[in-house]
Amino acid sequence: MGRGRVELKRIENKINRQVTFAKRRNGLLKKAYELSVLCDAEVALIIFSSRGKLYEFCSTSSMMQTLEKYQQCSYASLDPMQSASDHTQNNYHEYLRLKARVELLQRSQRNLLGEDLGTLNSRELEHLEHQLDSSLKQIRSRKTQNMLDQLADLQQKEQMLAEANKQLRRKLEESAARVPLRLSWDNGGQTMQHNRQLPPQTEGFFQPLGLNSSPQFGYSPMGGNEVNAAATANNMNGFIPGWML
Repeated sequence: MGRGRVELKRIENKINRQVTFAKRRNGLLKKAYELSVLCDAEVALIIFSSRGKLYEFCSTSSMMQTLEKYQQCSYASLDPMQSASDHTQNNYHEYLRLKARVELLQRSQRNLLGEDLGTLNSRELEHLEHQLDSSLKQIRSRKTQNMLDQLADLQQKEQMLAEANKQLRRKLEESAARVPLRLSWDNGGQTMQHNRQLPPQTEGFFQPLGLNSSPQFGYSPMGGNEVNAAATANNMNGFIPGWML
């Protein structure tokens, strides 16, 4: 019995699928090589696996030369006039599509501004009203967010100013506390200097009398020299003898 015909469909088993791919890939590459050798043909074969891995075979030395040759032969067979006509027609259709789009946008803009409303029916007017309500909600939401952001910035600046004011107040209090101390120190120094300038107080109640400061009366049995010597000694001690009073 011969081999049965294999049904052409995707192999669900992953392992069987990989084994079949490897076998048939090698067989295909072998057939391409045999074709190029037996028939002296220029053969190029490109295979990508399900994982994106590249397998290729080229009977010539460069795959790029074979691909360039294929590209030249493929595009040269097209009619240049037909290609230009198709290109022009495609551009014209694109122009018409863009023109209709611009007209639709312009009409929608006029409707949003309250113009050209006579051609709209009830459903279109209701849809336009919903669009305006949605736009107003977005605008108000954005406005509220901007106001909240500005308020947060102002609060932050207020805190910074309050902190700066507190620091300045602390410095001012420290300066005010140092000024009375300096004044008291200066007053104390002036008092000491004033006391230093006062004349020294006299010691004792009596000042020494000079010689012959007062007249002497009476008679002394001592000789003149002895009396003068005693008077001189007493005067030098700072006292006046009783007999001289």
